Amino acid sequence: MILSSSQLRALKERNDEELRKGKHGKYGYPAHTIQDLLLTIEAVKKEKKKWKQLAQDRGRALQEIFAAAAKAVPASPETEDDL
Repeated sequence: MILSSSQLRALKERNDEELRKGKHGKYGYPAHTIQDLLLTIEAVKKEKKKWKQLAQDRGRALQEIFAAAAKAVPASPETEDDL
């Protein structure tokens, strides 16, 4: 199940209310369990952003390497097909 940002925000607010109630909260999942899940979701978002940035940096580095290699290799019809 995929939750939108507004659904996550509503879940977080509802969970915060349950945590404020303390032991008098409703039956269902314990508020601390939901809080742990929300923190896990936030951590996964940060990891995803970090890996996305790393992939973009890697792509830029590969383009620079390719451009440098293309400049270093003498231009001939045979090598253009290989690149």
